[in-house]
Amino acid sequence: MTENTEVIVIGGGYAGVMAANRLAQRDDVTVTLVNPRPDFVHRIRLHQLVGGTDAAVVDYREVLAESVRLLVDTVDRIDAPEAGLMLRSGGTLTYDHLIYAVGSGSADPQVPGAAEFAHPLATFEEATRLRPILDSAPATAAVTVVGAGPTGIETAAELAEAGRAVTLVCGGVLGPYLHARGRRSVAKTLAKLGVTVLDGPDTKVTAVTRDTVELSDGRELPSHVTIWTVGFGVPDLAVRSGLTTDAQGRLLTDETLTSVDDVRIVAAGDSAAPSGLPLRMSCQAAMPMGARAADTVLSRIAGERPDTLNQSFAAQCISLGRRTGIFQFATRADVAVWFNIDGRLGAKLKETVCKGVVKHLADEAHNPGGYRLHRMSGGDTRRQLLQAGGPSPALAHTE
Repeated sequence: MTENTEVIVIGGGYAGVMAANRLAQRDDVTVTLVNPRPDFVHRIRLHQLVGGTDAAVVDYREVLAESVRLLVDTVDRIDAPEAGLMLRSGGTLTYDHLIYAVGSGSADPQVPGAAEFAHPLATFEEATRLRPILDSAPATAAVTVVGAGPTGIETAAELAEAGRAVTLVCGGVLGPYLHARGRRSVAKTLAKLGVTVLDGPDTKVTAVTRDTVELSDGRELPSHVTIWTVGFGVPDLAVRSGLTTDAQGRLLTDETLTSVDDVRIVAAGDSAAPSGLPLRMSCQAAMPMGARAADTVLSRIAGERPDTLNQSFAAQCISLGRRTGIFQFATRADVAVWFNIDGRLGAKLKETVCKGVVKHLADEAHNPGGYRLHRMSGGDTRRQLLQAGGPSPALAHTE
């Protein structure tokens, strides 16, 4: 009789759901997905949740394979030597293989007053708390969005389109990932929406109060609601569990996404640091990494050598309200190029991507093993970086 293999996936986001679904292709593998929420959070729509144009959640029955057990709970500690998990509910689980896909959230703001008076927007809970605050604010109230990455840009545009008086404080360059041509397009659209964009080296936020945002050049901006979209942080589960991480707390792995501490633990998504050169935090990276992590586990179960990471990127897409957007093309190594598609077609492409992400997960749930995008070659850039021991060009880019 074939022995059953227990695989636990921690985290039910883009990486975790993809991994869990892919593992379902073997009948002798029991898969348990542990997640603190009963619904799948479509994170790239959180700005729409805040703006009131989408719920940003999907029923797990739509995206999770029927054979995968969903356990709504939180893992408080991983006992790697004993291959066990301690749950917040007081229960325990044991595993043969573990996939660590806990994702990311808001980084702790170091700016005085930001933690107390600014509202982060990296998780479903944060967006849910922010929504009624905005709803209760006067229509003419000044709203300040701090951070000019995709989340900041999308949030500013979404709220401005709804008639809010929005100021976007970049703290540097608007859309750092974007090519200069794409950046000009985004700036033009934001201006049409009425967003005041403050960029340049003198726009770093130095303090936040209940009703102001203070900048490094001495300006004080009135702000009834301040939204903080600067940076991401990862949960400290790996650190608390005594596993080896990078400086940001991401689980350190080799190029097969296997923990450097334990061959039974594999990581994927925002919380993984393969070879200390983590990929850009994005669903574009998370889903292929989830598939790669599952393939690593399946290879080990089969007694085969796992393949190594060879991530390919294609673009970054940003919505600018419901009627326009930008699809910024990039090299396979995730460097923006001059070509982009903006305007209404850009918005349609972004919406297609948002729907396509859910479809990829649903397709893998119904046909485990069918996903193939993680096998597209990312080129030689990563291999060259590893050989040179240099930093990844994607380290500074988050989404």
